[in-house]
Amino acid sequence: MPAPLAACQHGAGPDGPARAQASPVVVASFNFPESELLAAIYGLALRHAGIPVEFRFDIGPRELVEPALEHGLVGLVPEYLGTALTSIEPHPSVTMTDPAAVRAALARAFAAWNVAVLTPARAQDQDGVAVTRATAARLHLHSLSDLQRAAGSLALGGPPECVSRPFCLPGLRSVYGLRFARFLPFGTEQQRVTALTDGVVNAAVLTTTDGNLADGSLVLLTDNRHLQPADNVVPVVTAQVLARYGKRLTTAVDAVSARLTSAELLFLNWRIEVAGHGVLAEARAWLERHGILPRPG
Repeated sequence: MPAPLAACQHGAGPDGPARAQASPVVVASFNFPESELLAAIYGLALRHAGIPVEFRFDIGPRELVEPALEHGLVGLVPEYLGTALTSIEPHPSVTMTDPAAVRAALARAFAAWNVAVLTPARAQDQDGVAVTRATAARLHLHSLSDLQRAAGSLALGGPPECVSRPFCLPGLRSVYGLRFARFLPFGTEQQRVTALTDGVVNAAVLTTTDGNLADGSLVLLTDNRHLQPADNVVPVVTAQVLARYGKRLTTAVDAVSARLTSAELLFLNWRIEVAGHGVLAEARAWLERHGILPRPG
C-alpha cells in the first residue's frame, strides 16, 4: 500500500501545504472527481476547526482505499453507505434501501477494523445507467426495465470493476435480466461519457450525481426495481483519529454532512467535470456559502 499512496496528490491548493504539525489526519479519496470534492470539503472543514490535515486524492478504487483505511494509512474517507457495506459483506441481511439499517450494519462491519461510521449526509450518489437523449427517444427508454428489450444489441460502458460489483453487471443481470451484446471497460466517468456521446457504447454506467447529467443531453434511466442500495455520503474515520480529536472532529464533520444534498453534488460535479473548475476552490466556495468557512474580506 505505501507505494500507491506516495504517488497521490496531497496538501496542495489555496490553503498551501498541510500544516507542519504532528499527526495530521490523512483525508483520502477514491479515483473520481466527486470523491476528491468530498474529501476536500470535509478536510478543509477540519482544518478550519484547527485539526491538521493531509490530503491524499485519487488513491484508486475501493479495492485500494479500504485496505489503506483498515491498516491506518489513511484516517478519514467520505464513503457511500450501501456500496461500502456490500464491499465488506457481499450479502448483508438488512434492507438495503433503508439508510438507518445500512448505516447500523456498516458500523458493525467497520468495527472489526477499528473504524467508526459518522452521521450520513442527505446527499446520495448511486450507480445508474445513462443513454443519450436520442437513444432514449429512438428506443422509448425511461427505466432500466425498458432497456431489457434492446440490451441484447447494445454495448454497455462501465468501470472495469463493474463485472464483479453486485450493483453493476451482476445486479443488472439478476434484477433486470439485462444481457448486453458487449461490455467495454473505461477507467473514468469522463471516458464513459465520451464513449457514450461518440457512439462507441450505447449505454454507460454513471453515477446519479455525475455533472454531465446536468444539461439534459444524457438520460438517466430510472432504477424502477430498486437495484441500488441507499448510498448516502457518510464519513468514516479510524478509531485512532477519533480518539485524538474527538468532538472537535465530529462537530466539524457533522456540520458538513448536515448541509450536503444530492442536488448540490450534481451542481458541484458540473462545475468540476464540465466547467473545469478546481476541486479545492469549489470545496472552499461551498463551505463559505454554507457559513462553515468565513468569506474572504
